[in-house]
Amino acid sequence: MGKIIFVTGTDTGVGKTLLTALLLFHLRSQGKKALAMKPFCSGGRGDAELLHSLEAEDIGLEELNPFHFKRPIAPYLAATKKELERITLEGVAHHILTVSERCDYLLVEGAGGLFVPLGENWFVKDLIEVLDCEVILVSRNRLGTINHTLLSAKTLEKLRLKRGVKVVLMGQKKPDFSAATNGKYLREALAGTPVVSVGFQGAGASRVKAIKATGKKLKIVLAPLV
Repeated sequence: MGKIIFVTGTDTGVGKTLLTALLLFHLRSQGKKALAMKPFCSGGRGDAELLHSLEAEDIGLEELNPFHFKRPIAPYLAATKKELERITLEGVAHHILTVSERCDYLLVEGAGGLFVPLGENWFVKDLIEVLDCEVILVSRNRLGTINHTLLSAKTLEKLRLKRGVKVVLMGQKKPDFSAATNGKYLREALAGTPVVSVGFQGAGASRVKAIKATGKKLKIVLAPLV
């Protein structure tokens, strides 16, 4: 079974897909047998399609993203009753573990934050706990991120994971005054938890060509995360 790294966030749209794609490219460019999944997509499948474009020869889109919904709301709310019957915590975890048997590293991108409901009475945090995997917590480097990051980090602590947790602050197009101090404070408040900053990469950063170029440029930054 390969090493599973779960990429979650403090919110939706914080940069989870971009970071997951960069890590996938980084690992594969280093000769590692790496795959990435996004089990749940709501309101479009673009995130899963981006990951698929970087690994299409090794995993199918349906296997990478088995649950996708048209409505841009939490998966549990977007799914029909019939769909919910097959969205069980045990079933989703089994699917992820099965894929992990085919690679050395498996990146799993979550949907939104830790308390996004995925099925009946279970959340993203519950999937992380069952997998007992390493976790990368992604947050925006802007005003408010200290509160959101600490709340999420404290939730992860309560799961008593055997694996480590790392925090990644994603740079914004127009950094506010807090961007210069957020990282320093979080490193102090989360003593022992690595906090890494990734600068803003531009509006077209999620295109495949840009992912490959940025992945090479950020090799030193990405390496400690995996």
